[in-house]
Amino acid sequence: MMSKPNIRNLGVEDLQRFFVEMGEKPFRAKQVQEWLWKKSARSFDEMTNISLGTRQLLKDHFDFPVVQIDQQQKSSDGTIKISFRLHDGHIVEGVLIPTSKRMTACISSQVGCNLACTFCATGMIRYVRNLEFDEIYDQVAIIGEMAMKEHSIPLSSIVYMGMGEPLLNYHNVLRSVQKITSPDGLGMSPQRITISSVGIAPMIKQLGKDKVKFNFALSLHVANDEKRNEIIPYNRRSSIQDLIDAMQYFYQETHVRPTIEYLMLRDFNDSAMDARELADFCKNFPVKVNLIRYNPVESSPFLDSGEEKINEFREYLEKLNIIVNIRKSRGQDIDAACGQLANKILNKNNLKISDLL
Repeated sequence: MMSKPNIRNLGVEDLQRFFVEMGEKPFRAKQVQEWLWKKSARSFDEMTNISLGTRQLLKDHFDFPVVQIDQQQKSSDGTIKISFRLHDGHIVEGVLIPTSKRMTACISSQVGCNLACTFCATGMIRYVRNLEFDEIYDQVAIIGEMAMKEHSIPLSSIVYMGMGEPLLNYHNVLRSVQKITSPDGLGMSPQRITISSVGIAPMIKQLGKDKVKFNFALSLHVANDEKRNEIIPYNRRSSIQDLIDAMQYFYQETHVRPTIEYLMLRDFNDSAMDARELADFCKNFPVKVNLIRYNPVESSPFLDSGEEKINEFREYLEKLNIIVNIRKSRGQDIDAACGQLANKILNKNNLKISDLL
């Protein structure tokens, strides 16, 4: 555990005060901040335009915890799944998803998850803690470096669709977006970032109040309260109508067209009635729909709907002038579904995530 302050919790003014108190020049603060965020340094020793004495001063007064790569798996389709080890030993996951048009980083926001969605591997790992904003940032920086190393192409998009529920870690998620989009950080456009939520209605409204500029995706998966309660227990606290109200407010305040994520589960949510209910939901605000091929998860009862059924579902929605894309599941020959690799690491070592506390 850290015994000294995390240097990445300090702003440039805090660092300026520190350097002045230590008899150093205040301009050192901007040099350090540039190494921390723009250059994504991994240690004080990488700060090569700062003297050895000043670097030692920083080491004496601050901790610099960073996320480390623990394991990697590479799929035949080029998808790379990474398990990240945090400073306290916990594991989270990220994914680099390359296509002909873009490089996407899928990142995590929590260690485990307490929402227990029945189709999700992360739901089998109990919630331990929120990620700090710098831990979220590190995932992006590392996956970005991997994209350049593997493909010589920079990241084109970031999706908060890994382990955890982003809107239950609201402050750190928004702070990480600020660092990722800042000219003094990674400088990415907020339009290249998507936050995905299973549907925490009050926090969706908060996104609207904060007038966020990034994209938002709702993991709906079924537009019927009775069925949604079966696969997403949290729906009992944020019903379909609650979500409609929240999404209407979000669009009114941000003018950002949200995306509806819809996981196609065989014989559960892929009937004509399910399509009609989804279409009715989508009539409440401008929207686009992603139909997602299911990547089966061990211990989950669900299977993928299959290409024919998914195409029929898409055609029904398109006849009602709804924008629909079919998103193929990537990395099916590796542990690419959220939480699968972390589960495997824990099981291999006969651990529960509580054993790491």
